[in-house]
Order: sequence, then structure tokens, then C-alpha cells
Amino acid sequence: MRLDGKEVLVIGLGMSGMAASQLLVRSGAKVTAVDSANNEPLQSQANQLRAIGVAVELGASIAPPRRFDLAVVSPGVPPANPIFSHIKAEGVPVIGEFELGAQNSFCLNIAITGTNGKTTTTELVERVLTDNQVRTIAAGNIGVPLCSVVEKTRELDFLTLEASSFQLETIKFFRPAIAVLLNITPDHLDRYAHMSEYIAAKGRVFENQQAFDWAIIQSEALTLLRARQINIPSKIATFSARDKTADLYLDRGLLVSRIDGWAGPLLDMDDCSLRGPHNAENLMATLAVGRILRLPLERMVTTLKTYVPAPHRCEEVADIDGVLFVNDSKATNVDAVEKALLSMTRGQEAAPNVWLIAGGKDKGFDFHDIGPVLTQRVKGAFLIGETREKIRAAWSLFTRCTTVDSLTDAVHCAAQAARAGDVVLLSPACSSFDQFRNYQHRGEVFRAAVASLRQKIVKNPSVQTPKSRQNGSVELSM
Repeated sequence: MRLDGKEVLVIGLGMSGMAASQLLVRSGAKVTAVDSANNEPLQSQANQLRAIGVAVELGASIAPPRRFDLAVVSPGVPPANPIFSHIKAEGVPVIGEFELGAQNSFCLNIAITGTNGKTTTTELVERVLTDNQVRTIAAGNIGVPLCSVVEKTRELDFLTLEASSFQLETIKFFRPAIAVLLNITPDHLDRYAHMSEYIAAKGRVFENQQAFDWAIIQSEALTLLRARQINIPSKIATFSARDKTADLYLDRGLLVSRIDGWAGPLLDMDDCSLRGPHNAENLMATLAVGRILRLPLERMVTTLKTYVPAPHRCEEVADIDGVLFVNDSKATNVDAVEKALLSMTRGQEAAPNVWLIAGGKDKGFDFHDIGPVLTQRVKGAFLIGETREKIRAAWSLFTRCTTVDSLTDAVHCAAQAARAGDVVLLSPACSSFDQFRNYQHRGEVFRAAVASLRQKIVKNPSVQTPKSRQNGSVELSM
């Protein structure tokens, strides 16, 4: 992409807009950056960009009144944004920060997308490649903007990229040599008018592939794409925790392959820190990437066995007197909550043993579909945030629900309700932006509340604990 002397508008700052602006300046472009917000972090970023020659306008509601050769949009900026809409109506070419970084990179790409499991699988692929002396780094939606690592790609064999649907909306020529689609379940319905739009955005990861590239796709996601006649021009390998006709499938805890020359058991889930059918699919997708790159199975298995999940993903925070506290703050949609519940240790005689903490900013979900799993696994739910009444209306048919004012209150109420053998699970089914900076901040508040609870018990042994309570329950409203 020739950028020298071009007038480029960057829409939206944050990490992505910052990285895009810096890359554009290094490439000789004349850069203007705008953001509709105007807060202290953005003001600090604006000062850094002005120091390298970027014209920055915060609190902007309209596009600057001049002609631009190109616009680069950050993934958090929706197409309905007035500046975005105006620039497109003016006929200015628009790409995303992700596309800008890809067009200026110097190595092949492995792209990983899906509703859930993207970050875990991206980390797994990066580690498997690195442990086999394949030069790679992880970037994209994982928290490292692609534009920020462009110069490093001269020394790499592959970029391992986590790709969100927002990033894929604005691609033009982005073409991964290997594209992974982990799953598609309802998400971001506050941005997409229909589920079909969300599916189409995910399917774009394949659209520029060639016949010699590879698509690694969950069987159920492939069915959704084909039902909407979304073309996949590359070679296809499938995986599934439920479909035993897939190329890689789950059989009683074993990951099994039926691929010619690679048939048979590959990995025993009991040997891994990752748990649950959803993580089995993350592992299968990783193994499929390794197979395509002809990596030795034994070395891949060794890496996967030693992988420890990142924080805020079914993270065991503490065991207090027989009650396990689990931080799954990353679960920002209903499907992720279902997967978390199914991966929790069962109670005696398979009775419900989970006290679920959920709620947050509404993303447009219908929460009813998870009802049967709630009935099987959840003793009661403590609901927080802007969606608490909406969730209570949906879930009260299946489990006892109580609304509370804060996450800290929810932790303490759940601790009072729990008894030995129970699990207190933060798995919100919503984004965090009503009460927290991000899902990491929400998880940290959960951890702090659990630590405070433990400290109270240490300082005051007379405080009731799960083992000292007789009935281990509190009143919950229906």
C-alpha cells in the first residue's frame, strides 16, 4: 500500500487508532485522527500523536471539512457512526486498522475467529509454533494491534492473528494462509440487526483465500455458512466436540483424528489444564493448524499439556472451606456461560451446585435459551448491572434469582448461600462497560471481593463458613 503523501483520516483512537496513526506517519502519510469521546486517556494519546505530526480532534461529531484519500477505522467504531457514514458517502475508501496492518506486513497469516475461544486458541497456536521453532507472534484482537507489529513481520514466518467480527467487517484484501473458525453463536446483537449479518462478518475470514489455502472450521459453524451460501474457496478441515463425523472429534475425553495418515487418538483431555468440550475444540483447531504445517504431534502434545489458561477464563481464584470461586469474566455472551457451567465440577448425585453471578451491559441477547442448563447446574443466580431485571425475567423460570447492586455484593451473597461442594461462578453473559473499564477490571474486582472474604474469615473465625452453616442457603427472590 502506497501511503507517502496521502491524506488519511483515522476514525477512533484507543489502541487500534493509535497504532494505525503511528504506522501511517512512519509510512509518510499526512494523518488526521478523530474520536467522538474526549477523556483523560484519549487526551494523553492525542498529545503523543500531535508530537509526531498528527492532527487530532477529540469530541468530534462530524468529519473534518477536507478531502481525504483514505480512511482507517478502529474496530470499535460501528458503521452507523456519523463520521464513518459521512466519509463513505463521500466516496472515500475505508479500511480497518486490521486491514492496514495486514497490507503492510511481510509474512503469511494464520487467522483465528469465532464467537468464543479466540484468545485461548490464538495463544495455543502461538505457543505450539514457537515451541517448534516457527517464528511467530500473536496480534490482532488479542490486545496487540496488528499495525503495531508490522516492522517485526520481516523476521517472522507467520503472524498468528485473533480476528474479531468487527475487524473482519472492514477487510479488503486480507488473506490468511490458514483461517480458523471456532464457532458461531449469538453475540454483538447490539451492533448487528440480524444474526445473518454476524454470520456473514465471521465468514469474511475466508473470502480472499485461494484453493491452496486452508480453512479449519467447526462442523456446526460450517453448516451455518453453507446455509447462507457463503463460499469457502480453500481446502477444508473440520472439527467438533459433538459431531463424530468431523475430521477431528471428541470421544470420551480423547481428541481423535480420522485424517488420512494421521488417524487415531491425538490427545487425552485429562492430561491438560483446559477442561470442557469448548476447550476440546480449541485444542483440536490448534492441532489441525500444526498438522497443516507438518509439526510433530509429540511436540505439539507436550506444549498443549503444559498450557495454563489466561486469567478471567474459568480461572479458579480460591477454595474457601470447600467452596470453589471461579472467575470467568471473559464470558460476555450466553453461549460462553453455558460452556462454563458445563465445565464446572458437578455436585453430589449430579445435583445443581453452582451459584452464578451474571449481568452487565446489554448486547441484545435473548437469555431464555440457556434455561435447561440453568435447571441442571445452577442453585441460584445473583444478577448485577444494567441487564439484571431482563435476565431475572428470563431465568426465574429455571432457577432462583436475586438482583444485587454490585459485584462485591454478589460475591458476598453467593458466599453466604454456598456450602461445601458448591461453586461460585462469575460468568456474566454481558459486556462489562456499564460498571467496569473492561472484562479484566471486572475479573479483578471479583478476585478482590473473594480475597476480602477470605481475609474476614482469617481475622474473625466466628464468621460463618460453608462447613459451619447448617442449611447453607439464603432467601432468594423468584
